[in-house]
Amino acid sequence: MSIDLRGKTAVVGVGQAGQGVAEGFTEMEILVQAAQRAVADAGLNMQDIDGIATASVSATMWAMPVIEHLGIKPTFIESTMLGGSSFVAHLQAAAHALHSGQCNAVLVCYGSTQRSSTLNRAEIASARRKLDPQPYETPYDPLSPISSYALAAARHMYEYGTTREQLAEVAVAARKWAQLNPAAYRRDPLTIDEVLESRMISDPLSVLDCCLVTDGAGAYVMVRADQAKDFPHKPVYLLGNSTAVWNRQISSMQDLTVTSASQSGRLAYEMAKVGPKDIDVVELYDAFTINTILFLEDLGFCAKGEGGAFVSDGRIAPGGQLPVNTNGGGLSCIHPGMYGIFITIEAIEQLRGSAGERQVDGAELALVHGNGGTLSSQSTAIFGTESTL
Repeated sequence: MSIDLRGKTAVVGVGQAGQGVAEGFTEMEILVQAAQRAVADAGLNMQDIDGIATASVSATMWAMPVIEHLGIKPTFIESTMLGGSSFVAHLQAAAHALHSGQCNAVLVCYGSTQRSSTLNRAEIASARRKLDPQPYETPYDPLSPISSYALAAARHMYEYGTTREQLAEVAVAARKWAQLNPAAYRRDPLTIDEVLESRMISDPLSVLDCCLVTDGAGAYVMVRADQAKDFPHKPVYLLGNSTAVWNRQISSMQDLTVTSASQSGRLAYEMAKVGPKDIDVVELYDAFTINTILFLEDLGFCAKGEGGAFVSDGRIAPGGQLPVNTNGGGLSCIHPGMYGIFITIEAIEQLRGSAGERQVDGAELALVHGNGGTLSSQSTAIFGTESTL
């Protein structure tokens, strides 16, 4: 028997820390800072938190030291690791736990110092390959994960005529949003020509088609909807959420241009009882420029193969028809390894009306979409204000 979770829970607190470069801090330290800020933002004390959801690429038992450092005694613990989509996927488990009465306040949190860590990125990548070997790809030592995304981009270009200029439109739009966000890591002007002329990393993706490498931590607090109005800030309700996985390796995808976002999106829309045309703001996991195009297609904002044309002419930039990645995205705002928690926080800020200069006027419905692995795990969430219940 399915349980109707639409609008049964809400996010009432958010917090971030260590954005950009957190020199001198560990990932645990900035995670705790973000968690404390989210709990305080909700008007709670850490002792009020009786549910935790967290994950990390650096430790298989990550929830245990997080609980220890926060000094909490949770009755609900979720540490499923699906890569960057994890903190969007955690929403559904947290909603179930809250709705059932297993707990009363769930803290979802993440922290990483991948930019300032004493380990260099080559060592980190090598460690990840040992922990997560991919039998049909690892023996060839690809430039992971970028070679996988480049393969998907090349196929999309071959099959649908998508151009490098259209990929560059995604990067430029993200930068224009970042210029409105004082917390964004890259805020300098960016042109399509600069993207096209930047250093090629894995054809057809250049360095400016790739996400940032930053430090950063984020956290949010969820409670039951019947309690949500008792908190200091405007609650933002979870209307729909679904996660789908069809493959781990890019070589196991049945179609390099179709991701399981087409499944997670459909189910999230059904749960939320809305469709793509109802969404006011879209927050996508843009680890690479091709991601934005693929996900806009798979989530129904345009037909398959039309994503390149859809993002052209500033359509997803400030002032365009569809606001996408309003904080600047992983391409220009922040990307500390697993980005899903930051798109969730940005959606909450937009629906609260607290996003400052980048605020989308009248935003009532936001779609968040997380991606993990190499187009492997896809998690879609739809949030709404009280008027959408």
